[in-house]
Amino acid sequence: MKTNIAVFFGGRSTEHEISVISANQAMAAMDSDKYNVIPVYITKDGRWYTGSALTDVKNYRNTAELLKQCTQVYMRPVYGDYNLYKAERKMFGSDVLATLDAAIPVLHGSNGEDGIFEGVLETIGIPFAGCATLASANGMDKITMKMILAADGIPVVDYVWFTDKQWFAHRDDLIAKVESKLGYPVIVKPANLGSSVGIGRADNREDLLTKVDDARRYSARIIVEDLVENLQEINCSVLGDCDEYRTSVLEEPIKSGEILSYTDKYMGGTKDNRGMHASKKRIPADLPQAETDRIRFLAGETFRVLSCHGVSRVDMMIDAKTRDIYVNEINTIPGSLSFYLWEAAGLKFNELMDELVRLAFKRKRDQSTKTVSYDSNIFALGGGVKGAKGAKA
Repeated sequence: MKTNIAVFFGGRSTEHEISVISANQAMAAMDSDKYNVIPVYITKDGRWYTGSALTDVKNYRNTAELLKQCTQVYMRPVYGDYNLYKAERKMFGSDVLATLDAAIPVLHGSNGEDGIFEGVLETIGIPFAGCATLASANGMDKITMKMILAADGIPVVDYVWFTDKQWFAHRDDLIAKVESKLGYPVIVKPANLGSSVGIGRADNREDLLTKVDDARRYSARIIVEDLVENLQEINCSVLGDCDEYRTSVLEEPIKSGEILSYTDKYMGGTKDNRGMHASKKRIPADLPQAETDRIRFLAGETFRVLSCHGVSRVDMMIDAKTRDIYVNEINTIPGSLSFYLWEAAGLKFNELMDELVRLAFKRKRDQSTKTVSYDSNIFALGGGVKGAKGAKA
């Protein structure tokens, strides 16, 4: 029998379209002799749909027409219930559309890659590929991520962070802190977005005001980082779990401007063949062996320290003048699942998907050995009563 694998994608995210591209690439790569692939598309307003029409990117040119060919579905937040249910139940017959064996989230950005969706899957208890809730949340938030990495000795650039409300209440103090700790130029980012959305360079105070105002449109938490002016960007993918993983070959993205933009990342290739794999890049990156080894080590350490799982991509920065190396960020569900980096390392896309399914089931087996509750009832034994409000001694 084939294994029923649901691939979740889309979502309430600024990276919605990129998720659709990545998921369609992943689904096309999965071995149809092994898997019954069930696409689950999450619309921009959070509704779930499934149907074979979702596996053709061209159909997304008219979303309203596409959804007419699909069935709206949902899952119940009940542990052990792996069923995909029809939203509109018939008077007779079952409302179960499919029973899933595992899930592969290919959701980019907020409300999908940040632990929110992973928490749903963990509540249900279904095996799934990729980072769990904690690693997803820490990996998505650039502030928390840098705190954790720095505490473990992994190099990151200096930064200042604050919330949008702090910016309104203490703007002058925060500007002074940025100028004294970092100086200009700096780079301003929303804390929990990817794909270069809301990111901008500030060379002076006026720029800083403008860029922070832009970043706060997307996130309540904002980070201002020391800008590496002589920047060379290098990416490395990591596959496995935090106890056993391997690193890919390195890539050097080619940017059209000073900052690698959304267009640089995703708008290369043909109209129907876009995504991270179609962006301009050098693979493998042309670096001395010592630097290659150092970057692969730091990428693996980042994956390990954040307790990651599945496939991730770690984006690194090299100061071309000093040759200092810094971890910029981790993408816990990378664009195109970084398949092109693994193909360059000798692992075919279908083999990568096989590995993600294997890792999903392995984690579930490992979790089954842990104690999550005691088989006892303290209330039946008279416990837990003293100290309760209104209880008599």
